[in-house]
Amino acid sequence: MLNFKNISLRRGVRVLFSDTSFTIHKGQKAGLTGANGTGKSSLFAVLLNELHIDEGEFSIPPNLEIAHVAQEMPAVSCSAINYVIDGDKELRWLQQQLKDAEQNNEGLKLAELHSSLEHIDGYTAQARASRLMNGLGFLTGQEQDPVKSFSGGWRMRLNLAQALMCRSDVLLLDEPTNHLDLDAVIWLQEWLCRYPGTLLLISHDRDFLDSITDHIIHIEQNKAEIYTGNYSVFEKRRAEKLSQQQSAFIKQQKEIEHIQSFITRFKAKATKAKQAQSRVKALERMEVISAAHIDSPFNFSFPAPDKMPNPLIQIEEANIGYGDKIVIDQLSLSVTPGDRIGLLGPNGAGKSSLIKVLASNMEPLTGKVQLADALNVGYFAQHQLEQLRLDESPLWHLQQLDKQATEKDLRNFLGGFYFKDDKVKEIVKPFSGGEKARLVLALLVYQNPNLLLLDEPTNHLDLEMRHALSMALQDYKGAIVLVSHDRHLLRSVTDQFIIVADGTAKPFDGDLDDYRHWISEQKKSLNEVVNNNHAIDSNISRKEQRKKEAERRKQLKPLLNKLKKSEQAVEKFHTEQKDLELQLANPDIYHDSQKAKLKEILAKKVEVDTALEEAEMEWMEIEEILEQENILN
Repeated sequence: MLNFKNISLRRGVRVLFSDTSFTIHKGQKAGLTGANGTGKSSLFAVLLNELHIDEGEFSIPPNLEIAHVAQEMPAVSCSAINYVIDGDKELRWLQQQLKDAEQNNEGLKLAELHSSLEHIDGYTAQARASRLMNGLGFLTGQEQDPVKSFSGGWRMRLNLAQALMCRSDVLLLDEPTNHLDLDAVIWLQEWLCRYPGTLLLISHDRDFLDSITDHIIHIEQNKAEIYTGNYSVFEKRRAEKLSQQQSAFIKQQKEIEHIQSFITRFKAKATKAKQAQSRVKALERMEVISAAHIDSPFNFSFPAPDKMPNPLIQIEEANIGYGDKIVIDQLSLSVTPGDRIGLLGPNGAGKSSLIKVLASNMEPLTGKVQLADALNVGYFAQHQLEQLRLDESPLWHLQQLDKQATEKDLRNFLGGFYFKDDKVKEIVKPFSGGEKARLVLALLVYQNPNLLLLDEPTNHLDLEMRHALSMALQDYKGAIVLVSHDRHLLRSVTDQFIIVADGTAKPFDGDLDDYRHWISEQKKSLNEVVNNNHAIDSNISRKEQRKKEAERRKQLKPLLNKLKKSEQAVEKFHTEQKDLELQLANPDIYHDSQKAKLKEILAKKVEVDTALEEAEMEWMEIEEILEQENILN
């Protein structure tokens, strides 16, 4: 039992919790929700003894094994599977004891240790680690590869697998889906549903929370309140408190009417019966969501596009890829007004490449792409955040799009994205990832596109902003092509799926539940192929194989060096960030005599936070390029 009684917690000069009480019982699976910066991660730091509460009482049973995902990116030489097995600390301790007992010929102790090893399922550790890696997207042939040979994103998956390998009493997961594709998210969800211990989960993915949690701890206004039930139940109960206001109720009804209109149009497509049924279920959820979010700080919508040519884009017999590598072969696709297309498929199969071609950010290797004369594309991808002018304000960015607009009108528009008062004139550099993503979306909405291309638009957004985006997209009159691991957004916004896999992009006649079954079947087939190929490859001359790999890496050496530097920068800034947080957690720093020192630390913290975020963005961009070249595992 984790018991918080009348606790107060500060980070720096800011109060996160004040006089807050709640209890988490053994075996409960609790989701932590609340706006960014309300203290969810700080609560984890208390559980890990990295932060101490300022007031009140926090009690935890002794000798609990608490597992969490390490944030550092390991660059060790041990095999990936051994790194994952390291997560079972008791197993490794017993193995070392066995080794010592064998050297000392201690027969009785050996028998006891073997019995202990059997008791903790130590003999199945290799198989358990293999299943974890497979579920998170690793191929069987990669298990023996050294950890340092993997890219940063895949090393983060190894960190997650290591945390899951631990036979923990309490598991802490802070946004575990951030580095995962949809396939791995679905697997992780099923694994966590079976997890027997106590789970505390921070996530902005509502489907993920809904499927796993049985309690929600919601943090707002410096308080944490616990609700029994999953996220949808929490929203309903919170909605009951909020919907008493008549003005809020009217707004809720208007939003539901918009959704119902969308559903009616969708159900008219007789060939999409399964998806129609899925959307009806989504409507049932959305009715509750609307009421729960009536006090959202976000309020925006897409204006009707000025022109809607038909088709917007026509692709004929195109090969899409990089260099000599084709990721999508002979694609023919027409995007017409009103299309709402969700792209499904495994990581690296070509979803982002397809969107880049649609956005004219990348030319197909062969084939024809015809764009309508009045085409106006709104393209959102993670690299768009890097194109913001860090030394300028949100207001400045909007003024570059419309020099005739009044400052009052632009301020009103930015207010819908929760850029208010002085925030509209602050420089972008210290903004969080979520704030930068909101600004990019605001700029996109203002340009009134007739085609939206959205590549993982929710990665940095909290639940409130995700909901606001979902509502705005449902009422959008143009066409949408969407890549996302957020299943709620996919269900709410799209009405047809295209699956990108095995070098093709073709319609998928089913819903996301059908896609989950498709993933399971594909993994079985893929592992069989990989195992067969691995056996064949072992017969090829190792010298010849090393020569080919060396030639390819030589060509990409500048990019690989840049990747290494960005990974080192991320590790450096992460270490500096932790050190600064520890300094801010020291009560002595808030004495009057330390004012100058406190100001210096806070300024340095802003600088390091920004540098860390920039380094992470650069690292992810380089990694994406190298993964497309099949250089990274």
